[in-house]
Amino acid sequence: MQWRTILASLKSADMRKRLFSVLLMIVAYRFLAFVPVPLAEPTQLKQVIDTVLTGSDFGGFLNLLSGGALASFSIVLVGLSPYITASIITQLMTKVIPKLEELHKDGESGRRKINQWTRMITLPLAVVQSIAFIFILRQSVLAGNTAVLNDTTPIEWVVAVAAMTAGAMLLMWMGELITEQGVGNGISLLIFAGIISQIPSTMGTLWTSLTQSTGEKLQILHYTFPVDATSFWTTIILGGVSLAVLYILVKINEAQRVIHINYAKRVQGNTAYGGTTSILPVKIITAGVIPVIFAVAFLSLPAFIGQILKATQIPQYIELANNLIKWFQAPSGGLSTLADGAWVYPAAYFILVVLFTYFYTGIIFNSDEIAENLQKQGGFIAHIRPGVTTAKYLRQVVNRLTLFGSITLGIIAILPFVGEYVAAQFGVQTANLAIGGTGLLIVVSVALEALRQINSRALMVTYDEYK
Repeated sequence: MQWRTILASLKSADMRKRLFSVLLMIVAYRFLAFVPVPLAEPTQLKQVIDTVLTGSDFGGFLNLLSGGALASFSIVLVGLSPYITASIITQLMTKVIPKLEELHKDGESGRRKINQWTRMITLPLAVVQSIAFIFILRQSVLAGNTAVLNDTTPIEWVVAVAAMTAGAMLLMWMGELITEQGVGNGISLLIFAGIISQIPSTMGTLWTSLTQSTGEKLQILHYTFPVDATSFWTTIILGGVSLAVLYILVKINEAQRVIHINYAKRVQGNTAYGGTTSILPVKIITAGVIPVIFAVAFLSLPAFIGQILKATQIPQYIELANNLIKWFQAPSGGLSTLADGAWVYPAAYFILVVLFTYFYTGIIFNSDEIAENLQKQGGFIAHIRPGVTTAKYLRQVVNRLTLFGSITLGIIAILPFVGEYVAAQFGVQTANLAIGGTGLLIVVSVALEALRQINSRALMVTYDEYK
């Protein structure tokens, strides 16, 4: 990373404008996360939400990804989930329907049409999820015999759904505006900002566990410190492991296979063209953090459906609802046992990360298109025939790299669950480690990708200085 180049690029008014626009939209998103849905008096509504959160592991996990929007029942509570789901649907359709695949290959105009259809699909998904959230809240209030929301009229419920739907569409628009600035993926950066915003409360919880525990105090060289010994050493070990995983994750994200491209020499009149050599870098994890975000969003759906079925209080669906919630949610109390279906979430998480890595890599790295462009430009890979043979070679290289990269990414994704289970065998409670691990994985990957794009933009801005 060329930090000097990035700092030098800040002299450009355009670069400052882009970065300031991104920061402004992230700040606006954080303000929106504290604007409550117009349903009841905010203090009473927050008490009801806190009750729902403490009684649901799924609620705590969703609250982390929404940047605290669930805790305040914000208008952006639905968040980016409808847009992510719509993106998965449209990208699957481009692989299944030939006409859409041709449209995707048409270039910028085709992609704009597909993006427009993604937005159109996002709207009904946002409405459905808003209604589901309102329904779950209403049934939770009725089950708790709480007086809050008793006087709510149907019109107020409709207004609440409309506000949450508008919040989801607003976030989608903000994400696309951030992407247009060319300094990172807007959707990923908003999720990044939401997770980062939870760091102060996480540190506060950690400090409380260190200082207010009733266990044995820490003693070093005959000095007694006012912190719990078990919590302190657990924190140190987890911190060391986190740094090691962080180092591996950075190296994996930056690792790439370099393919040398040769260009044939051409003579037109008195001028010679080509005869040079360039490189085609192929990253081990070409898809970046998108597979993790897709996997988390996809895994949240069964647990969300389970919450809806449970809220209906229909006896035939209660067992199914409990199983969906138990199997497809991150265990916030710590993965202490593999019995009773506790292994389902980590296993499904690993499989989905691997599958989505292959899926998204196939979308953003088109071997046939790259081989065709190389052939048109007179480029070729040494000892590889241009055209179909080159496409086949590139496909083999990408598949092998993706196999290693996807498995590595999947292992890193489930390491927190493994850590919870190992710690539980020694009697150490590590609640929320898996949730924090997923957040760390997303934060690091998004930060690296954003820095990479900022560096590329900075090189463009400061290009004249290298002449």
